[in-house]
Parts: sequence; structure tokens; C-alpha cells
Amino acid sequence: MIQGFKTVCRAGLRVHAQVQARYSSTSVKAEWQKRRNVIFDNEKERLKAEVGRIEKIGVKYLPTDNEDPPVELAMNRDLSTPDDCAQHISEGIHKTAALALVDGVPWDMHKPLTKDCEIKFLTMLMPKDSPALNPAFWRTCSLIMGAMIDSAFKDDIQLYLHSFPRPNLKSGSFTYDVVLDLPDWLPTAAQLRAMSAQFVKIATRNLPVERLQVSEELALDMFQDNPFKSKQIPDIAKSNEGRITLYRIGEHIDISKGPMVGNTGILGRVTIASVHKIESEESDHMYRFQGVALPKGILLNHFAYGILEDRAKKLNQNVWIPSRIHEEIEEKSTVAANN
Repeated sequence: MIQGFKTVCRAGLRVHAQVQARYSSTSVKAEWQKRRNVIFDNEKERLKAEVGRIEKIGVKYLPTDNEDPPVELAMNRDLSTPDDCAQHISEGIHKTAALALVDGVPWDMHKPLTKDCEIKFLTMLMPKDSPALNPAFWRTCSLIMGAMIDSAFKDDIQLYLHSFPRPNLKSGSFTYDVVLDLPDWLPTAAQLRAMSAQFVKIATRNLPVERLQVSEELALDMFQDNPFKSKQIPDIAKSNEGRITLYRIGEHIDISKGPMVGNTGILGRVTIASVHKIESEESDHMYRFQGVALPKGILLNHFAYGILEDRAKKLNQNVWIPSRIHEEIEEKSTVAANN
């Protein structure tokens, strides 16, 4: 927890009576999170049990070095994931693989494989191999930022995670929009540093980025404490055959079409660069949190990274649009979603 940051944020707080009753104790907010995780785990186990008799599929691993021969793997249909395949191949691949290409389609590392296929693994040093790689990285940064924000403020502060726009690399920052009952709040440099430190603390836990598809009804049940996500879920489901894709890191669960990178440990240097109050028809207290990050293993000198930080401070004009959540970076991703 960012204790100093929480103390500063508490100053000048205007808390509605409804919110006071809702978050009067730490356990209330924690219980909502615990409930979401119980539902997530139960649904995950239900889907595993639904598979029934285990059927084998053939997975051909194609090394990035063309001089190495392909590796044939026998995996379990609808159970085994690219992450499982990577563990069978080598520790090095398992640690560095950010995203998989399954028959050329971007594929989450923890998404079950459904048929015989060819698989390649992408590291963050291979952005030219797939246009989905960098957006997946930034999308994961937004997911982690949501987790950081949700844990950084005291429980008696009205806070609702709203959404994060589809990644746009040209914008210079990843984002998360939050409804926060701190009128005209402008974080200090110390508060931004504290949030950056909290972000890094989450990332360095090397948490798997779990993926789960659920029904609209189950998603509404999980997020009934968040009026904004409850409003968004039917629109998302309508565009995605009634399904909602969830991602989990640690105890934090959020909504996103994905794909995302497979593990938070892939992130390296991170800066929460700015927080802007933005206009919104849904709330007078909508804030856009913005950050910039580098994958682990990619180094920049202080001057070059400072340029990225300065760029990330400028208001990111991207807008969250419900219909876009169900779109993939490439047309092939749509084909994969229908399989």
C-alpha cells in the first residue's frame, strides 16, 4: 500500500453518504474482490470439468531460429495452453514468451488450445513478427494500472474503475479512466512516483495473466458493485455472441477482449506520468491515468526515456468505445474467436 499517498489523497475528500455506508470498513471492498475471485475460480473449474474425456491434439512448435528443427508436442484439447507448451520446451522460452501465434493468430499464453496447430512464441524483442505484440503489452500495462489504482486509495474514497481505451501506440501512453471522488485533484510529483512504485511492485510479482470467457449474466453478477462496468457489459456481450472476456492478475479481475502478454514479469521500467481530469457524460469526476513502460530487457538512457515520459504527460485523446472491445488487431483474430 502507498500509505503516504493515501494520506495525501484523503485530504479534501467529499464522500457521499451511500459510499460511506458501502466502504465503511476495509472488509466490505475486500469482500467484493474475494467474491469475484470465487466466481472466477468456480467457473474456471466448471469449464475444465465440462471438457469430459481428455482428447489429445498435436502441437508443432516452430522455433524462431530457422536452423532449429520443429518440436512435436502431444497436448490436451481445450485444457493445454501455450504456456503449458512453453514449459515443455525450455525454461528460457517459458520465461520470455509474451504472446503466442497459433496458426498465425495472436493467442494469449493462458488460452486453451482447441485443435491440432502450429505454434510460435513471441518475445518483446520481436515486435516486427506480429502487429499484435506491442498493443498486447500496453493493454497489459492498463490492466496492471487498474490493479494499482484500485489498491492505492483508502477504502472510504469513492472509486470506480471505468475502462481503458484500445491501445494506440502513437498516443504515447497507456491509460485507465477512473471515477474518483476527489474534486479537481492534481497529483503531486511525489504521488506519481508513489503510484509508479506500486505499479512496479505488482509487476515484479511475476503474476500470470489469466484469461477466462464467461456469460453476460455471470459477468454482471461479478461486477454488480461497479455501475459503470455493469452498464458496459451488455453492450460488450451484444457484440461478442453473449460472452465477456475477463483477465486476472493476482486478485484483480477486469474486462478486456485482449490479447495480453502472459506474465506481469515481462514488464520492466514503468512511469505513471500524469493524471488528467476529463469531461464525461457519465461522471463529473472522471480522471484519466496515463503511463509509459518498457519491456524487461529493453534499455534506454535517461535522456531518451525522459522524452517518452514527457510525451506520456500530454493528455491522451483516445476514447473508449464499447464496440471496439470485441475487435482484434488482425482479421485472423476474428476467425479464431469463432472457433
